[in-house]
Amino acid sequence: MMFTQVAVPVVRPEIVWEGLAPLIILGAGALLIVMFRSVLKQLPPAIAARAVPAVGAAAVIGMGLAYGLAGTDVAFSSLRADIGNAVFVLGVVGVVAIGAVGAQRLRIGLDAALTLAVGLVTLAATFGLWNDRLEVDGAFGALGSQYGIDGFALVITGVIASSVVLVSLLLDEYLRREGIDGVEMYVLMLFSAAGGVVMAGANDLIVLFLGLETLSIAVYVMAAMHLRRSESQEAGLKYFVLGAFASAFLLYGIALVYGATGSTNLIEIRAALAPIVLVDNGLLMAGFALLIVGLGFKVAAAPFHAWTPDVYQGAPTPVVAFMASVVKAAGFAAIVRVFMVTFVDYAVDWQPAVYGLALLTLVVGSFMAIVQRDVKRMLAYSSISHAGFILVGVQAASPDGISAVAFYAVAYAFLVIGSFGVLSLVSGVGDRATSLDDLDGLSKRRPALALAFTIFLFAQAGVPLTSGFVAKFEVIGAAVEARSFWLAIVAMVTAVVSAFLYLRIVLSIYLGRPADDAPAIAVPRTAGLAIAVAVAVTLVFGVLPGELDSITREAIPRLVAAG
Repeated sequence: MMFTQVAVPVVRPEIVWEGLAPLIILGAGALLIVMFRSVLKQLPPAIAARAVPAVGAAAVIGMGLAYGLAGTDVAFSSLRADIGNAVFVLGVVGVVAIGAVGAQRLRIGLDAALTLAVGLVTLAATFGLWNDRLEVDGAFGALGSQYGIDGFALVITGVIASSVVLVSLLLDEYLRREGIDGVEMYVLMLFSAAGGVVMAGANDLIVLFLGLETLSIAVYVMAAMHLRRSESQEAGLKYFVLGAFASAFLLYGIALVYGATGSTNLIEIRAALAPIVLVDNGLLMAGFALLIVGLGFKVAAAPFHAWTPDVYQGAPTPVVAFMASVVKAAGFAAIVRVFMVTFVDYAVDWQPAVYGLALLTLVVGSFMAIVQRDVKRMLAYSSISHAGFILVGVQAASPDGISAVAFYAVAYAFLVIGSFGVLSLVSGVGDRATSLDDLDGLSKRRPALALAFTIFLFAQAGVPLTSGFVAKFEVIGAAVEARSFWLAIVAMVTAVVSAFLYLRIVLSIYLGRPADDAPAIAVPRTAGLAIAVAVAVTLVFGVLPGELDSITREAIPRLVAAG
């Protein structure tokens, strides 16, 4: 028998390095932290303290460089031309000095400072891509036809980078309080964030799956990192086992879609679907169903939500803040990219499934939340309810629905990080004080903390003048525009039911009587700053939502290739 070797040409994908800047910064930042800390561990502790101001200064410089390299021009070149070189240089020196002094004043640990710097530089690169590259060239492929940059991907990348910044501030004091060596946690967080960025811009189902696994595996380990708490290790194990099942469903769905279309590339799949009558293709319908199951698990949609209450209750509280913001945002980015972009022409075929999923998620999340006594479990079911609201926007399958999903992702990320940030401070050593009774009289013990928590709870309830109200209004408006009237009604009713949950917590904060032996609540500067930023964003985008609304309306997802 003779075999003939057929030469298959290998086509190298065209790479646009500017588009990969946020991803490269997160991945390289994680590796640099590992290398930097391995060196500093051999030096006296005083060196680490002196290195923090240098990290603050380097972060400011890195933000400027990243903004310029990711855009089409040198950062602030027009400003330099207007005010002159001498004034510009003095201004840069002043800003760098403020960054150094600010880092020192925060009394932030070196690991957190490095992670904070990486997050800020990633955020600056994202702004550079939006303000320069996207405005000039529009959406473009960054890695052949496998990974693209568009407005929606940049909004989700901005959410992820902002979450990294805020969660690193919360983790700093938490890890010291719990006696956990924090460098591993920060590195895992950066790798997980990099996976989320890949999901936001993936133009191929295999690339999306790789991003999802990078995101998930790091979070599995983060959830189990508190070795002194059996609940933490149990949470990590449950999340891993159920996450593996969800990944299997997703991978099998990808295989079925490949079998029906002959490709995993979203651009080629959309072209291959043009002549197909979907209801006559059982293989493709089954692939749709399995994709919904796999991605539904990641966003904690009912009935794939069973892991959420136990994992949220057992995992370290700052890790829960990261999961609730980054993992949910990345999961919905994948849903939008697969269903609302690639399969948008067949929306009538998948809309009923998402309709039912949204309906069940809203009802389960709101009604199960009100019977809980542990605040972390309450917020876990609240997170499920919020996933239902975002699914209402997905079900609309319209540009207004996409805009509403993007707005909700931004608003929810800040208010949920703030909520778990307050709970992290109140819970004390070991994350034990998380019941309603532990919040009794918080307004008397820490009035500012109680006020911040109240604002976050009102925002989650959808009270006017908060970003949560605008987010809920937009998704319900998108549903009404799509003539999904009953779903919009259910969303409004469950919002009222959920308001009872948040009111219970507020009543405990202001009308409850603190125990005589209630421990004092310390508010470190780093955590206080993170909570203050989250409060500011929640109120500003609630009172003046126009700027964010205009950004999210420009955040149109597209399937693009380099070249």
